[in-house]
Amino acid sequence: MNIQIFGKSKCFDTKKAERWFKERRVKFQSVDVRKYGMSRGELASVRSAVGLEAMVDPGHPDAVLLSYLASDQAKLDKLFEDPTLLRTPIVRNGKQATVGYCPQVWEGWS
Repeated sequence: MNIQIFGKSKCFDTKKAERWFKERRVKFQSVDVRKYGMSRGELASVRSAVGLEAMVDPGHPDAVLLSYLASDQAKLDKLFEDPTLLRTPIVRNGKQATVGYCPQVWEGWS
């Protein structure tokens, strides 16, 4: 497994996800999405796995503005420009991905 956890340093669910993998002794790479963001390829990979709507943090003040953008590509560009709009944690395992705390899905990855 090649696990990447994209999260925010103050996000409770991100900390829970990291703890879940640590408890099972699964190595992972942790990426602070506010500091480093995600590449366009990573965003596209997650979008194809979970869908664009699942990636958006509904609690973010600018989340409503995304619905006014015309195309999915414009929405993806906005997520690339402002990674704080992403719902976290985003956990990737190759082409598989989850958004939020999803231990029942991660169980099937091992």
